[in-house]
This record gives sequence, C-alpha cells and structure tokens, in this order.
Amino acid sequence: MPVVDSSVVVPVPVATAFAVSQTMGATRLRWDPFIRRQHLLDGATAPAKGVRTLTVHRLGFRMVSEYVSYNAPTNVGMKMTEGSWFFERLGGGWRFGPVDGDAESTLAVWRYNFSCRPRWLAPIAEFIGARVLQRDIDRRIAGYARGCVDPVVLAAVGYPASGA
Repeated sequence: MPVVDSSVVVPVPVATAFAVSQTMGATRLRWDPFIRRQHLLDGATAPAKGVRTLTVHRLGFRMVSEYVSYNAPTNVGMKMTEGSWFFERLGGGWRFGPVDGDAESTLAVWRYNFSCRPRWLAPIAEFIGARVLQRDIDRRIAGYARGCVDPVVLAAVGYPASGA
C-alpha cells in the first residue's frame, strides 16, 4: 500500500497548529487548496472520533470520511468510507508536535496511505496515484503553513489569546 507524507514547521504553538488544521467553512477555504467545500455530517457540530465529514475536492471528487482518532492537540486520523471508484482504501493521519527548543513552533506531519482498484490495474494506478497525491499533499500542507500565519485564520482559532 503506497504511503505519502509531507511535513512543515509552522510558527505557532501546537494547540494553535492543531486548531488551524481543524477549521471549516470560509476559514478553511482561506488556506486549503485541496477542497472546494467540506462539512461535518449527521448533525455533528465538532470533529471527534466517529464523526463523518463530506469533502468535495477542488476538481469535484466527493469523499465521505470518518475520524478514526481525534486527540487534540497532537493528532487526528481519518479513513474514507465512501469515495472515488478507484480508491479501494484511503486513510490519513496528521500529527502535531513541538519543535525542540521552541515552544512557539510546531512540526506538522501529514501521512496518507491508499490502495487502488481494480486489483489488476493497481500497480500502475498506485504508482501514478502516489505521485499525484504527493503533489496534492505538498500543496495542501504549504497552504496550511500559510494559514498558520494568516491573521484572519489565527483570529478564527483565538490566537493570540486575547490580552496576549
């Protein structure tokens, strides 16, 4: 199963970095080039383990994913439950940790794994898919890094704390 990952150091504390990654709506669209829209399903009002999310990719592909872990502010994991016909499986995890010696910076590491179908086409599809997904994840985490310095995004997650 192919694995792609990307990482970036952002100049905000871990809790803020995590909060930026979980934004939705107009705030999310300010930094996330991957999506056209995204929202929680089934009446959920906040992300949590078991919550499902509908994501529409910028090219129109639709995916329903489920949080398989949600451990603020250090990590979140998801798996695709419905999506494009060519993905047999798709899962991802985002981890956030302090940068040694700098409490005001965070290392964000995003990792995805997937497999394609039909099985006879999988070797070629996964070879191509790994390169396309890598490009998308690199673009997405770069957008996330821009979000972590965007005053509008930071204000939406309450950073800096009032009075700071």
